[in-house]
Amino acid sequence: MQLRLVSWFFITLNLMEYVGNQQYPSRVRRQGRMHRNMSQACQGGCAACSEYNGCLSCKPRLFFYLKRIGMKQIGECLSSCPNGYFGQRSPERNECMTCKTDCESCFNKNFCTKCKNGFYLYLGKCLENCHDRLEPNNHTMECNEVVHCKVNEWSQWSPCTKKGKTCGFRRGNETRVREILQLPSAKGKACPHTSETRKCVVQRKKCQKGERGICNPEENSQVQDPA
Repeated sequence: MQLRLVSWFFITLNLMEYVGNQQYPSRVRRQGRMHRNMSQACQGGCAACSEYNGCLSCKPRLFFYLKRIGMKQIGECLSSCPNGYFGQRSPERNECMTCKTDCESCFNKNFCTKCKNGFYLYLGKCLENCHDRLEPNNHTMECNEVVHCKVNEWSQWSPCTKKGKTCGFRRGNETRVREILQLPSAKGKACPHTSETRKCVVQRKKCQKGERGICNPEENSQVQDPA
């Protein structure tokens, strides 16, 4: 009698499981897809994967990247991380980690290489506005140091001349110049003047016919600075 009751119990249990599977077949199939390991059929650098979640782990040196599609997340294995992520290696596994919210691309969590629209890049940081000692470059979207004008030293004074001649006069003019080495940026100090002229006095020399050349140095007697 007891043996008969046990038999009826297992028959009833199997019948209930069969009826449940017939009523909810999609749920059973979906659960099977989510948990069935597909390691032998993995592609794209996956070391282990599932039919529903994609890659679960990656082959050596590849980065694990969790891609969101709507409410679903799919694992991928990449040689380099996409924009907005940086690669972080560890003994456990290599992962693509998210950059800061204002970074379009980054070297690590604390160093951006390109900022999102509306931000200026400066020393790995993304700034809404450049500091006072910096100026924005709207072409590269970077904050640059302010550059002031640079000039070299003055040249020697030129020979004393008058109307292009170096003879036939006593009072003339001489000039010196300097070159610009660095143009200023928008906020930088402007360049100073690059030429100066002053009056000069020399011993008068009679010009020969058609002479316009430079007088001999010993014929220069004295130079007067402008008042």
